[in-house]
Amino acid sequence: MEQETLPIEVICPKCKHTEIIYLQKEDMPKCPKCNIRMRIREVLREGKSY
Repeated sequence: MEQETLPIEVICPKCKHTEIIYLQKEDMPKCPKCNIRMRIREVLREGKSY
């Protein structure tokens, strides 16, 4: 049985840099600017448009 992967938007608590990752495939990334672990900002359940 395969585990479902969820797209998640993560944010750096210090500089507010955001990225989209897949929860089951990736560990929480470090911010490329601040080098600290990012936090979950939003679980993406449907497409976004800006």
